[in-house]
Amino acid sequence: MVEIKTPEQIAKMREAGLVVAAIHRACGEAAVPGTSTKELDEIAAKVIADHGAKPNFLGYGGFPGNICTSVNDVVVHGIPGRETVLKDGDIISIDAGAIVDGWHGDAAFTAFVGSGHAPELVELSRVTEESMWAGIAAFRKGDRLVDISRSIENYIRRQPRPASGTYGIIEDYGGHGIGTQMHMDPHLLNYVTRKRGRGPKLVPGMCLAIEPMVSLGSATTHVLEDDWTVKTDDGSWACHWEHSVALTEQGPLVLTAVDGGKAKLAEYGIQAAPDPLG
Repeated sequence: MVEIKTPEQIAKMREAGLVVAAIHRACGEAAVPGTSTKELDEIAAKVIADHGAKPNFLGYGGFPGNICTSVNDVVVHGIPGRETVLKDGDIISIDAGAIVDGWHGDAAFTAFVGSGHAPELVELSRVTEESMWAGIAAFRKGDRLVDISRSIENYIRRQPRPASGTYGIIEDYGGHGIGTQMHMDPHLLNYVTRKRGRGPKLVPGMCLAIEPMVSLGSATTHVLEDDWTVKTDDGSWACHWEHSVALTEQGPLVLTAVDGGKAKLAEYGIQAAPDPLG
């Protein structure tokens, strides 16, 4: 069942979303050559504690970190560790979450470590992020879940092909409902498949984590022996971008964006819903 939230509950999720935004800001600033992913995890833990929130990743299914730190060809669910030290030229996707009064926030972004990154990597991140915003812009009252999937896929497919030959839209992983739990119905693919049908109708009170994951090659992945770390099958590097979004009577509110999504949604001619926290 899809959980429908009241305006008051969405306000609590906005609080959690702003904690996640603070984690992103702190970890993004610290993601420099010589920093270990464990140090980033410790920074995230401090931000969560300083805001009086709780981590939702730590202990989830046995996951040992406060955040996921996915470097280069790791797509998602990378485990923070002292032995994983960032180097100049790396990319890292940082997926973070927080709980405020039982309500969850969840978002991810890709950061560039140091300098000298290949233009196709910069473009990969841009394409992934912009496809997420195309999906968010398609989160409209009365449409269907598949309309979000289609918007994400169409954006990616319309882009010029990279030197590697293709953008791989990662299979088996996608977005999800969010609220009193981090992962809830419905599951949101980042591409369209007839097997999934059209999905539920989009109605006010729905909250989704919209999160495309795209590689410079393979769309298929495998899980390492730690039962968490997901890598591309061909070793191609990947990016991951995510926001938690609420659909309200006034339109979408990007819960994990500092401005509620106002600036980016304006590019699509969409007015973001008013921020319940002012």
